Amino acid sequence: MNEQDESELKTQLERLRQEHRDLDAAIEALHNAPGSDLLQVQRLKKRKLHLRDRIIQVEDQLTPDIIA
Repeated sequence: MNEQDESELKTQLERLRQEHRDLDAAIEALHNAPGSDLLQVQRLKKRKLHLRDRIIQVEDQLTPDIIA
């Protein structure tokens, strides 16, 4: 992996982490709102889990393979 690829992955990782934090805040706000839409909360939680999986994939790409 060259430096440009690594830089792009780090940028993507930071964007994904920010979106994950934003979703967390949105879920919390919806959960605390009176008359909140539970279906919308479930959709946001599913999106958050998908983002977490993607974050793990990008982190794995950035971590060098070490043969023990």
